[in-house]
Amino acid sequence: MRGSKQIRNTAKKLLQMSLENGEVSAERVSAVLNSLKAHPPRQYKAVLRGYLSLIRRELALSQAVVEHAGPLSGEILQSVESAFSSIYGRSVTAVAKDNPDLIAGLRIRVGSDVYDASIAQRLHELARAAN
Repeated sequence: MRGSKQIRNTAKKLLQMSLENGEVSAERVSAVLNSLKAHPPRQYKAVLRGYLSLIRRELALSQAVVEHAGPLSGEILQSVESAFSSIYGRSVTAVAKDNPDLIAGLRIRVGSDVYDASIAQRLHELARAAN
């Protein structure tokens, strides 16, 4: 048990060393990986897996995946970027992803947060309420 706690703490420290102005820096990640390669810690692979997981999670917070059923204008993506950048207090980039299952509307995912304003979700809620 102690080993896994120590691995998590080491991975968190590595993540903190990889951030510049609150965002993941490619140069810092490279430096951290080079340092790990030169001086591998105990349970090297487990530390790397934990570090990778934290880096992925941090990068996901900088991207808003905008699922849509129909055409989507660049203006909408820009407004999503500015709105979510202000909500999260960091630069957020919007990426469009076509999803015809939504019928209409949008579903936006930033990290593990999901904002769903789709017709499919509303129909699902109505069906669940009717039962």
